[in-house]
Amino acid sequence: MAAKRDYYEVLGVSKTSSVDEIKKQYRKLALKFHPDRNQSTDASEHFKEISEAYGVLSDPEKRKVYDQHGHAGVDGRYSNDDIFQGARGDFSDLFGGGGFDSIFESIFGRGGGFSSRQQRGSDILFETSITLEDVLHGKKMEIDLQKEIKCHICNGSGCKPGTNKKTCSSCNGQGQVRKSRSMGFASFVTVEPCSACRGQGSIIETPCSECKGKTKTKGTKKISFDIPPGVDSGDYTVPNEGNEIPGGVNGDLIVRIRVQPHPQFKRDGMDIFYDQNVSMVDAALGREIIVPTLDGTEKIKVESGSQPNTIIKLKGKGVPHLNSRGRGDQYVRIVVNIPKKLNKHQKNILDEFQKSLE
Repeated sequence: MAAKRDYYEVLGVSKTSSVDEIKKQYRKLALKFHPDRNQSTDASEHFKEISEAYGVLSDPEKRKVYDQHGHAGVDGRYSNDDIFQGARGDFSDLFGGGGFDSIFESIFGRGGGFSSRQQRGSDILFETSITLEDVLHGKKMEIDLQKEIKCHICNGSGCKPGTNKKTCSSCNGQGQVRKSRSMGFASFVTVEPCSACRGQGSIIETPCSECKGKTKTKGTKKISFDIPPGVDSGDYTVPNEGNEIPGGVNGDLIVRIRVQPHPQFKRDGMDIFYDQNVSMVDAALGREIIVPTLDGTEKIKVESGSQPNTIIKLKGKGVPHLNSRGRGDQYVRIVVNIPKKLNKHQKNILDEFQKSLE
């Protein structure tokens, strides 16, 4: 389950950056990671990532949706074609098309006819809460997800079993039709989706009784996925487990995780913070004490003369680093308790102690 990086972070711009600043930064990164120039194995993935970020942040409407709802809002509203088309056009404008523009065909697909575009199912948002202990160990999730699934009666064809789709006679199965208009000495040719088959290239004459020709139905699917150790609150993606679309690409399952506050510990990144109360006598004389950790308990030594807010570091007792080895640390802050009320005997002892310091 991989988390998408923040689009502003991907491009290295701020939320107040102008469109021109974003476009300038995209040009710089696109040149750096274009696979024709960069021979590293992950260049294509970086190029796709920055193009996706630019496709959203360069469009005022998409940027507003992203600022309000994050990745889940954008993924749920726009298809990949919607997002990458903006980047494709500006990339061609910036670099003159040609060899540079061909990368979009190999990575994102050719933006040609209507029937050639592969449809994509919509994403599904699932929200869950986990404990700090779950962050330490990870958690295996199994959920019953209500989603659109391929019709089990017609196997996603949309046709009544025993029948088949018919090639559309209006577009000859192309899914699009060309229309020309003459204006003076010039003629203009436009390509439009075929109205007879709605751009599909074929027509269902006898629809399936279960899905009514829609190829999919509402159903429940048991989904299993692992929440890895080290996660933080945010959105994570389980690929291809969103709404299904026969003949196309499934959407994704967006898992929105909220890490619950812990009654004892506070988390800052991979580190854990804990306050340990000690008496002023223990702080002055020193002693060994037992403190809790996410793994159990740990014995630490409070040195004699410890001052309020002294920090003791327990190395490797924090939470794991996400998708990498190692753990953060736990920091124990010594909180010295000063008695609010003293009896006469206790006051006399402290007076004698005070005089001994003079």
